Amino acid sequence: MDNVTEQRPTTTTWTEPGERATTVTRRRLPRLKPGTLAGIGFVAPLAVYLGAFYAYPLYENVSMSLHRFTRATYVTGDAPYAGSGVYREVLDSAQFWPTVVQTLTFVVVSLVFQYTIGLALAVFFERSFRLSAVLRGLFLVPWLLPIIVSATTWQWMMDADSGVINRLIGVFGVDPVWWLNSDNSLWAVIIANIWLGIPFNLVILYSGLQNIPTELYEAASIDGASRWRQFRHITFPLLKPVTAVTLLLGFVYTLKVVDIIWIMTTGTGKSQTLATWAYSMAFGKGSSAVIKYSEASVVGSILLLVALVMGFVYLAVQRRQEV
Repeated sequence: MDNVTEQRPTTTTWTEPGERATTVTRRRLPRLKPGTLAGIGFVAPLAVYLGAFYAYPLYENVSMSLHRFTRATYVTGDAPYAGSGVYREVLDSAQFWPTVVQTLTFVVVSLVFQYTIGLALAVFFERSFRLSAVLRGLFLVPWLLPIIVSATTWQWMMDADSGVINRLIGVFGVDPVWWLNSDNSLWAVIIANIWLGIPFNLVILYSGLQNIPTELYEAASIDGASRWRQFRHITFPLLKPVTAVTLLLGFVYTLKVVDIIWIMTTGTGKSQTLATWAYSMAFGKGSSAVIKYSEASVVGSILLLVALVMGFVYLAVQRRQEV
């Protein structure tokens, strides 16, 4: 059914003094049906929201990366056009590639452990037993706590002098570890981020396990398949769509993590990532005492590009699975 109502053209005839009668055909504009108007009404708020909070900030970020902004030009808006000059400066800086390596380490190691531990817990809780619901609820605590509380707690636990972790490993004769210094700070924030991401992986993967038919496991048990073979040939293959979504969301979230790193180490030393580097340049904090709006926008654009590429990779993988 068409969304517009067809209107027939109307004709109007008039005669100017001393002239022959003239007939002009006027076509009315198509009139939208009530259902179409209702659909536009529902979509309009979402379109306005996406335009105001996504499209416009993205446009401003790209625009700032192509101009040289300072405190003064940021207020006046008279920043000179620089083209790709700012991009070349950021890519050629001595800090860029070490930060890229640290970012990749932070993201990959976090995702591997978050997914592995989350999948193991999801498989464990799939078996019904007493207090299983209570334990699942307790595993959600890291996800529910405010980031500032979690980061401050981990900062206290990793304190070199009075931290609980050093006292625990001291029982086994291990010397205290300076977790938050420049050399070990990356592994400190990775441990805290893994702890924060496990509940998310647990919830998503547990829901995926609930959608696998139990008849498949029953048939495999009758055929003599062990639990490991059932997991390898039934559970893991059928979890691939859920795994793809989990890893994509985890990648995008971990790539842009700033809060927990900033609270624990302020992005100093090897804990500096692209996200914290952009934050420090934009606000003139941490290791960057000078505000660099354009350079921060360049790093932000790079992060957006990487996230966009991962989104296309996910779509390609999903399309291959549907074929």
